[in-house]
Amino acid sequence: MTTRDDGPGVLSRFRAVPGIRAVSSYRREWLVKDLVAGVVLTTLLVPQGMAYAELAGLPAITGLYTTILCLLGYAVFGPSRILVLGPDSSLGPMIAATVLPLVAADGDPDRAVALASMLAVMVAAIMILASVAKLGFIADLISKPTMIGYMNGLALTILIGQLPKLLGFEVEADNLIGECAGLVREIADGAVVPAAAAVGICGIALILVLQRFLPKVPAVLVMVVLAIAAAALFDLDEHGVGLVGVLPEGVPPFTIPEVGFADLAPLLGGALGIALVSLADTISNASAFAARTGQEVRGNQEMAGVGAANLAAAFFQGFPVSSSGSRTAVAERAGARSQLTGVVGAALIVLMLVVAPGLFRDLPQPALAAVVVMASLSLADIPGAVRLWRQRRAEFLLCLAAFVGVALLGVLPGIAIAVALSVLNVFRRAWWPYDAVLGRVRGLEGYHDTRSYPHAEHLPGLVIYRFDAPLIFANAKTFRDEVRRLAGADPRPSWIVVAAEPMTDVDTTAADILEELDEALNAADVHLVFAELKDPVRRKIERYELTRTIDPRHFFPTVEAAVTAFRLLTGAQWSSPAPAERAAGPEPGSTGPAPSGGQ
Repeated sequence: MTTRDDGPGVLSRFRAVPGIRAVSSYRREWLVKDLVAGVVLTTLLVPQGMAYAELAGLPAITGLYTTILCLLGYAVFGPSRILVLGPDSSLGPMIAATVLPLVAADGDPDRAVALASMLAVMVAAIMILASVAKLGFIADLISKPTMIGYMNGLALTILIGQLPKLLGFEVEADNLIGECAGLVREIADGAVVPAAAAVGICGIALILVLQRFLPKVPAVLVMVVLAIAAAALFDLDEHGVGLVGVLPEGVPPFTIPEVGFADLAPLLGGALGIALVSLADTISNASAFAARTGQEVRGNQEMAGVGAANLAAAFFQGFPVSSSGSRTAVAERAGARSQLTGVVGAALIVLMLVVAPGLFRDLPQPALAAVVVMASLSLADIPGAVRLWRQRRAEFLLCLAAFVGVALLGVLPGIAIAVALSVLNVFRRAWWPYDAVLGRVRGLEGYHDTRSYPHAEHLPGLVIYRFDAPLIFANAKTFRDEVRRLAGADPRPSWIVVAAEPMTDVDTTAADILEELDEALNAADVHLVFAELKDPVRRKIERYELTRTIDPRHFFPTVEAAVTAFRLLTGAQWSSPAPAERAAGPEPGSTGPAPSGGQ
C-alpha cells in the first residue's frame, strides 16, 4: 500500500520540474522558431562568453564552458520560458575581485579556475537555500538609486580596466585611481600599439553605428568576423596585437573544484555579493520579459533555476552566472518561444568546440575588449542619475555614495555599501518619518496638512496630529517630543487627537514611552486621543495594558468621530488661523516633503 502511494507522489514531483513541465506542454509550431533563435543567439553567446571570462580574470575558454552548462541547467530548472543566462559583465569584476587576490603570485590559471568554480558552487548553494526559505524579497535590499550608483561605478571600473587591453598594453594596479594613473603614464610613454588601438576603437565604432542604424543586425558578430578577417589579412599578430589562439578541443570533463580551507571565507564573502546582484538582476529581467509574454514571475523558482545553472557550470570548470537582458532580448526578437533556444545555443557551442576549436584563433584581444567596453556602457545609467538630482537630492546622494564606493573601494565593498545605504535609508525614514498637523479645508472632505493648506480651519483647544510611520523604538522619542511641543503651545490644547491610520504597529519600547507621555499630559490636563487606530494595533495596546493611563473612551473609529465628540464636550467652533500663525506655519518635527493629500 505504501508503494502505491509513493509512486504518484514521486511522479508528481518529477513533473513539477520546470523543464519536464515545459516539454510536456511544448507546441510543435514553436520548433522552427526556437531553432532559428538558438542559431542567432549563439552568434552573441560565443564572443560575449569569451570576453566576460577574461573580464573575470579567467581563460576565455571557461566562458564557453560556463555558457554551455548554465544554459542546460536553467533549461531544466528555470521557470522562465525565454530568459537567457550566462557570463555577465556586472559579475565579471566581482569574480575577479574575489578570485585574483587568492591566486598565487605566478597567476596559475588552473587555480583561478578552481577558485571561480568553487565560487559558483557557493553562489548556487546560497540561491537554492534562499529559494527553499522563500527569501526572494532579498532582491529588494538594493534600492534603485543605490543600484544606479553601483552600476555607474561598475561601468566606470570596467571601462578603465579594459582601455589598456583595447590599446594593446597592460597596467598593474589595485584600484581605479592606480589604473587611471597607470593608463595615463603608459600612454604618455608611448606604450599604445597602433594596430591594437585601431582594432579596438574601430570595433567600438562599428558596434555603435550598427546598433544605431541597423538594430536588427548582430553588431557584435559582425565586428568579431571583421576583426578575425583583419587579423588574418594584415598579420596583426606580427604588429603587436594579441590573439585568442586555438581553444581547447572538446567539452570540459566533470571536475570537482579543489580549494584550500583558508580560501573558503573570502570566497563566501564574494559569493554573497554575487548572489545578491545576480538575484536582483534576474528578478528584474524576468519581470520585464514576463510582462511582455503574459507569464507570472515566481521569484523563489527563479532563485532555484539560477542556483541550478551555477551548480551545473561549477562542476565543468565554469564560474558564477546571471541572467542577461541583452541576450534575452536577442532571443526574443529572433522568435524564441521556450528554453529550447538556450539548449540549441549550448549544442552549437559544443559542436564548435568539437569540430572547429580553431574558429576563433585569429580573434584579436582588443576586439574582445571592445565587446566588454560596450557592455560597460550599457550598464551605465547617467540619465537616471540626472533624474535623481532633479527630483530628489537625498536619493541622488545615495546614488553618488554607491558610485564612489565602487569606484574608489572596489566592486565588492561597493555592493556592501550599496546594500548598507539602502537599508539605512529605510531606517532613516522610520527614525524621522513625515508628520503633520491637520485642519479642515472648506470644499475638501477630510482633514489636511496645514503646510499644504495654511488657511485650514482649526478648533480651539484641539490639535489633530498625524505621524506617518509605525511607532517603534527608533522613532517613539521623536513622536513623544513632538506631542510635548504641541501640548506646550499657547494657548494649551485640551485634546491632541492622533490620526493613527499610518501607525501599523506599536512595539513594547514605544508602549512604555506612550505610557510615560500620557501620564505627563494628564498631569497638565491635556488628553491624548487616538482615531482610526487599526484593530491589530489596538489589541496590542490593550495587551500592553496602556488603557490603564489612556482613557478607553479616547479611542475613536475616525477623526471625524473624535472631532464631533470634542465639539459636543466643549462647544468649540471652527476658526481660521490668525495672520501671525499663517505666516509662521506649523512646526512639527518633519524631515520629508509635504504631501498634498488628506489624512
